[in-house]
Amino acid sequence: MNSRVRPSLLAALVLTAPLMACARAPEADAPAAQAAPAAVAAPAAPLVTGLPDFTRLVEQVGPAVVNIEARIPARLAGRSMPGNDQVPEIFRRFFGPGFPGQPGQPGQPGPDAPSGRSVGSGFLISNDGYILTNHHVVDGADSITVRLSDRRELTAKLVGSDETYDVALLKVDGKGLPALRQGQSSAIKPGQWVVAIGSPLGLDQSVTAGIVSAVGRTGGPGQQYVPFIQTDVAINRGNSGGPLLNTSGEVVGINSQILSNSGGYMGVSFAIPMDLAMGAVEQIKKTGKVSRGMLGVQIQGIDATRARGLGLPNNNGALVNSVEPDSAAAKGGIEIGDVIVSVNGQPVATSADLPPMVGMLPPGSKAKVGVIRDGKPRDLTVTLGELPSDAQRVASAPDAGDGGPAAVSNVSQLGLRVADLDVQSRRQLGLEAGQGVRITSVDGVDAREAGLQPGMAILRVGRTPVGSVAELERQLRGSRAGDAVMLLVRDPAGRTSFVALTVGS
Repeated sequence: MNSRVRPSLLAALVLTAPLMACARAPEADAPAAQAAPAAVAAPAAPLVTGLPDFTRLVEQVGPAVVNIEARIPARLAGRSMPGNDQVPEIFRRFFGPGFPGQPGQPGQPGPDAPSGRSVGSGFLISNDGYILTNHHVVDGADSITVRLSDRRELTAKLVGSDETYDVALLKVDGKGLPALRQGQSSAIKPGQWVVAIGSPLGLDQSVTAGIVSAVGRTGGPGQQYVPFIQTDVAINRGNSGGPLLNTSGEVVGINSQILSNSGGYMGVSFAIPMDLAMGAVEQIKKTGKVSRGMLGVQIQGIDATRARGLGLPNNNGALVNSVEPDSAAAKGGIEIGDVIVSVNGQPVATSADLPPMVGMLPPGSKAKVGVIRDGKPRDLTVTLGELPSDAQRVASAPDAGDGGPAAVSNVSQLGLRVADLDVQSRRQLGLEAGQGVRITSVDGVDAREAGLQPGMAILRVGRTPVGSVAELERQLRGSRAGDAVMLLVRDPAGRTSFVALTVGS
């Protein structure tokens, strides 16, 4: 070893000895160290701040959320979904595990079982035992059991329900029960945080959170009277009927259904606004049913071409394409071709806005309806009728064929061929004498894309009725290439709608 290195190693050994002695010192005093209490580490500071914490909210409102089990008799147990014929396949109303017709559910009754069960959620709205849930959760049930958050089970009575709003009111015996406070669903805006509590897949008191995605969404046929709240809150089977809450712990909606191609949650959920639901509750308590106001019109939306054809400054409003005889609208002076832009001062932005606005008003009440007619605004006062419980129109039989037109003409500027209607054809279309011109051929691309087909009838050009080919040509005489022309047409099923075509397209 190098003589110069040896002194350095010795010095290192000398320095190391005291360090090793220090390291061993605690071992000598080990018994004393074990007797001393262990120090508790301080909680670590959160690395992420500013995120919402729903702990206090859930602790406060959770006890008011209940699980609902409805027993379905044998004659109805084969249904997979009450009211399913009214709901498009892409909209899913969900039940909990065990309801017949739900594939892949372990332990569920088979199709030959004497009865089935629907499992959903609900929530207390009063301290004396009134509970809100969905109509489809308890529809057809012969017994309903409510399980509270403290595991008590109570038998519930169905006070009443409404299929259109998908709302059901239950009652259990009790006093001093926890109840949710109602919030204003009309104040909800896209982007706000919301929380759902329910029993998805049979898991009671499950909490999910998200934001409001949109408001005023319209569902499928028969659901045009519900302006749904759309959220991205995770909703699954068994969540139906549970509360949608704002950050103040107030219930603003009833979770009802999702939009899904697969049957599972895909980020689009819908809730019934609480303002609408509580209006239904008050009516159910008083009369046992829900009544809705009715104008007696058929409407459609307005796109850019229709707005141009009607001379409107924008695409807002609902275009009236049919007025029922002797209806509130007819008596109030509403006409085909009117554009409804407001009800009682509340703007009608789209055609989907109008049915909920009118439906929430009581039958017999007066409504101030703002319309645009011939480009000029005017206000009409209408006394609303009552929407029938079966509001679906029955389609008339389709046209059997050509009735032998009296005259034929080529309306080339619109890409159509038309003919006068004979008596038989008018009868098949539900028209009176002097009404309508039959479409015999659709040659133009614009007309085909607008959905026009042979067998339809043109009833009006703009607001002016036409009953012959000559009258139709007279109304089109001043049209120039590029002009938008509004045609009111009727299909063989009896449905009427306005179609906007561009001359010469």
